[in-house]
Amino acid sequence: MKDEILTRTLLECMTSKLTDIPYHWQEEREQALRDYKVTIEYKHLKQHSPGGVYLIPSVSDLRHFYGVIFVRRGAFTNGIFKFQIRLPEKYNDLNTWPEITFSSYVYNPHVHPETGELDVKSAYPRWDPHRHYLVTVLTYLKKIFYVKTFGDDAKANPGAKKLSETDPQAYRKKVDHCVRESQKNVFINDDGCTAKFTEESLAHQVLRDLLKRQLAEPTQVNKEVVLNIIDKASKV
Repeated sequence: MKDEILTRTLLECMTSKLTDIPYHWQEEREQALRDYKVTIEYKHLKQHSPGGVYLIPSVSDLRHFYGVIFVRRGAFTNGIFKFQIRLPEKYNDLNTWPEITFSSYVYNPHVHPETGELDVKSAYPRWDPHRHYLVTVLTYLKKIFYVKTFGDDAKANPGAKKLSETDPQAYRKKVDHCVRESQKNVFINDDGCTAKFTEESLAHQVLRDLLKRQLAEPTQVNKEVVLNIIDKASKV
């Protein structure tokens, strides 16, 4: 990750010159570098985010993100689980773990049954900013929906873990229930959510039918083509 290497180099250079800078300036400089690192990590996600996982920043807070994962296979197939990520103010320091909380109900040994929080610390007892990034924790988030057995780090919901071991069929029923709940509640959005789902309106139906009639080759669809079709339709 070239951007991360550049950021680390800048941090090291600036840190070496901080001894002669007033303390409050030093704090501001260090915080600015942390902020910059967050933007670099998010930029990196555009090319490297795990498949089926989407993350959009909050409008008002650099360290607050809204996300969703579409599960495509395994026990949680067809689940649509929404979550939020909050980064500590000093994120990118040692042991400043991201906090991930599911808005959707998730029955999983790695997720607290009441708070919906993903147990990140059990997976990464020591958070190292030189090795761990947003993409790291998103990859872990995806993994918990695809693993077939749960290890010692699955501590958030001991009851779910025990049930998966002693009565797999009963565990699967609870998983199926949470998948159905995620689908049923997909149009319920958190306040301020930037990853919103909206029900299909008449305008959506008209546009879909128009595209079907006008496009001979669906693989050629792009923004310019769609806008041209809409423009022509508006003049009819």
